[in-house]
Formats: sequence, C-alpha cells, structure tokens
Amino acid sequence: MTDREFRLAYVPGVTPAKWVNVWAERVPDVPLTLASVAAAEAVKFLHDGGADAGFVRLPVDREGLSVIPLYVETTVVVVPKDHMVAAADEVTVADLADDEVFHPMDDTLEWTALPGLPAFTRPDTTAEAIQLVAAGAGLLLVPQSLARLYHRKDLTYRPVVETPQSQIALAWPTNATTELVEDFIGIVRGRTVNSSRGRTPAPAPEKARKQPRSPAPGGSGRRGAQTGRSRKGHRPR
Repeated sequence: MTDREFRLAYVPGVTPAKWVNVWAERVPDVPLTLASVAAAEAVKFLHDGGADAGFVRLPVDREGLSVIPLYVETTVVVVPKDHMVAAADEVTVADLADDEVFHPMDDTLEWTALPGLPAFTRPDTTAEAIQLVAAGAGLLLVPQSLARLYHRKDLTYRPVVETPQSQIALAWPTNATTELVEDFIGIVRGRTVNSSRGRTPAPAPEKARKQPRSPAPGGSGRRGAQTGRSRKGHRPR
C-alpha cells in the first residue's frame, strides 16, 4: 500500500480515460484521482495545488506553468435538427450572418469578430447556451468535443471553416515537476515502458571488488613462483 496519489485535472470535453488506463498498468502502486474543472478555472486550480497536472484549453496564462500542446479541435456550430445548416456537410461564418449566435461567458474560442448576430443574452455557461439552442433561440459555436459532451437528440452540429480553434494541452506547475508528473508526461507522449526518456532508473548496485588472493604461508605471493627442481627440467648428464 502507498499513501501517494497522482491528481489529474481536466476541462470539459477532454476524455482522459485512455491515459488513465495506461497509468493503471504502468504505475499500479499509485492511484490516479480525477478532478473535473471549468476551463476558466483550470490554471488557478493547478497553482493552488488542486492537481499535480491537468488538461487545459489554450490559450492560458503560462506564468509559472510548463505546457505541452497536444491537439487542435474542430470548431462546430450546434443547431436544431430542422435548421437549414443541418443539410450541409460544413459551413462558413458567412453562412451564419443572419442567425443569432450565443456567446457564453465561458466561451473557449478567441474571436476577433463574433459570428452572426448577437443573441438576446449571454448565458453563463456553455451548458445553458445548449439549452437555449434547443429552445430555438439561436445557434452556438463550440469545439467539437463540447458539442459531443452536451449532445441532445433534438440537436446536431456541423464543422465551421475559417474560425478560431481550441487546442488542448497538458500543463503543470513548473516548480512541481515530480517523478509522477514525469511518468504521466511519458504516457501522454506515447513513450514505451522502457523508454530512456521516462523516469530515471535507479543506479545499479555497485559490484563488489574481487579481493586479492592471500599468499600461501611462507610464499612470495607471486603466481607461478616455484622453488626446488622443476618437474620437467632436463636430466643432468
């Protein structure tokens, strides 16, 4: 048994199961505890010691953090199933110019210009915005993983080209880069168990030095030294 644990935070939309399963196989003596945290609170959560590492959405304030960018998500528009957008394979921001688009307070996309027309309200959360879309009050643009997370039978989504995209990254406090953090970095990077870039292996025990053989009593201590007549010497004539 051990009193150690590895605490991993993750923002909505991230599914850490595959990494958690590898951790359970490679580090079975250290339990991994998951903590779901809002994207806007993830950095503070890490700095406050709420987790050893976490999956965050970029961009974030990197002061005091080590960050490994992982993957970029497709941006999609969430619409009612009977909306005209549902008939297309993908759409552009220009296609949404006449639609009211919600901009929730926890939006994870960085817009230089908001798409569509401003909706009548700014919901506090993406989950609330989804409810309003289902009510037919407007549309919503989000990373694809969030559209899947909040999936409803009466809604669908389509990719939107030429829009900002959200990127997922692994982050942890730089001054708290522990061996367990290094282990998890190796798992996320796909390193093998025997990778030389994983945790530094413990030094091999030093081999005991071979002690010199003690000379026989009365001997000179030199190997092959003989006294007296040699057994295979020449006979005297």
